[in-house]
Amino acid sequence: MGPGGGFGHGKLKFDEEEAKPDISKALLLRIVKYFAPYWKQTLLVMTVLCISAVLGLLPPILIQQIIDRALPDKNLQLLFLLVAASLATTVVSGLLGVLQNYLNSFISQNIVHDMKNQMYRHLQSMPLQFYSGVKQGEVITRMTSDIAGIQGVFNSTIVNCASNLFILISTALTLFIMNWKLALLGILVIPLFIVPTRKMGNVRWKLAKETQEKISEQNQIIEETLSLSGYMLMKLFTREDTALASFQTVNAQATRLQIRESMAGRWFMLVLTTFTSIGPMLIYLYGGYLFIQGELSIGAIITFVALLSRLYIPVMQMTNLYVDVNRSVALFERIFDYFDMDPLIVDAKLALPSRVEGQDIVFEQVNFAYAPDKPALSGISFTAAAGSLTALVGPSGAGKTTISNLIPRLYELDSGVIRIGGKDIREFTLHSLRSQIGLVTQDTYLFNGTIRENLLYANAEATEAELTAACEAAFIHDFILKLPEGYNTVVGNRGIKLSGGEKQRMSIARVLLKNPPIIIMDEATSSLDTVSEYYIQQAMHELLRGKTSMVIAHRLSTIMAADNILVVQDGRIVESGQHASLLAENGVYRDLYNKQFQREDS
Repeated sequence: MGPGGGFGHGKLKFDEEEAKPDISKALLLRIVKYFAPYWKQTLLVMTVLCISAVLGLLPPILIQQIIDRALPDKNLQLLFLLVAASLATTVVSGLLGVLQNYLNSFISQNIVHDMKNQMYRHLQSMPLQFYSGVKQGEVITRMTSDIAGIQGVFNSTIVNCASNLFILISTALTLFIMNWKLALLGILVIPLFIVPTRKMGNVRWKLAKETQEKISEQNQIIEETLSLSGYMLMKLFTREDTALASFQTVNAQATRLQIRESMAGRWFMLVLTTFTSIGPMLIYLYGGYLFIQGELSIGAIITFVALLSRLYIPVMQMTNLYVDVNRSVALFERIFDYFDMDPLIVDAKLALPSRVEGQDIVFEQVNFAYAPDKPALSGISFTAAAGSLTALVGPSGAGKTTISNLIPRLYELDSGVIRIGGKDIREFTLHSLRSQIGLVTQDTYLFNGTIRENLLYANAEATEAELTAACEAAFIHDFILKLPEGYNTVVGNRGIKLSGGEKQRMSIARVLLKNPPIIIMDEATSSLDTVSEYYIQQAMHELLRGKTSMVIAHRLSTIMAADNILVVQDGRIVESGQHASLLAENGVYRDLYNKQFQREDS
């Protein structure tokens, strides 16, 4: 929560020099690699642009022939021929434009397609630390807005730059061929466009960055207040007015910046438009003098002025090239920032698929910290015997969930070793390890799909009988049958249409359907009523027979029959044993037991 009770939305500090991307050779080569698979199409685009640039020269030249030859000579046949040639040039240019647009779309959309696939694969390999620390909505922004922006980079920056360059070169050569003196006179005006470009580029760059900063703040407020959890929190604490005021403030600031950015460009274009009128006036003045001297025709003067406008337009458009290039490179840098993040948890070079069924799980002096100098686990050593039930108990924040998350390598331990069947789990392939572990978490996540789809996520090949058996074992089958759509009932976003106990039982059924040899249950019965908890405990006792299971329990009554109970406190195992022996020790477990049952009795 931010000041005044509003939702927090981190403000990015803008520094003009630091914000500008470092355009290095290595970065440019890295960008080019994404275009390499489509070099043939890109070459074809460049060819089309070159032909279009040449065809664009023909109408003014044909106009000169109409004025200087067809009309004075009253040659109707030549007039029709020249007009038809001009019309044909326009049609061919239009057809080439259609082809170019198709190629532009093909190249840019395929690059976006490739980058999205690469990004999704990369994000799948990122460790849990990444997702627990990343800002809300940022991953979606990188996957959608940032990568989708690459389409604009190709169409607006690369293609426009190439097109303007071809037009500029072809037009300049034509002007010099026609009359080098007039060409020099017309080109003298160009520095008037270039000189203010740098300053205007800096102004627009700064405004663009500030605008993007405010838009990011807007998105952050929307993500926090209009997501399911944020919305409920806002309603329960009646903070609608505060959230609205915060959004309106940032929205107004973004709007003002966008208006400033738009008007800054308009004033700049007004100045450039004024400068463009100087060139034609000079051509009319000096060209008129040459006409009077008999050195130049009227048609040549008109053609020259038309071609001069064709020369100035690319220059005017390329004044934004500085800003466009920086924006484009900055966009690639944001995407590359994610690609450059180390996945951390990957398969070792010699990792092999291995079976874990019937194998002991052994922790040997395991240490782990979420942040440097803040250890979460210290010297954890224990053995979870094959086919046994090991329970983890202790106060909140003691490290119980952290221990369970290390087994499927959701986090990577800092030191020590975890073995299954005497083999370091880092020697297993991640797929083979995780496919043999079932995890029921405190916070049950369900997709916004049907009950059947959520259950089959664990085992897409499961039969209807297996599906029913898993649900019966989790005591959720009868409830599902009472729903109007049964197993085809849509559960809503994160399972919002189900109660906490129903979601938890769905989660248990999903793991049972996977039927892994190792099952980890993190407060799996915490949301269940007493009756459901009793029946599930009876069912779990039979279903977990022969499996290696680890249960993190808040209610000590659920783990009294455990083969081994580990008492975790401040990241260390301070006691271990069975229920009766731990009670007899009169230690931490006895204290937890007394406090819990005294509270329940009261």
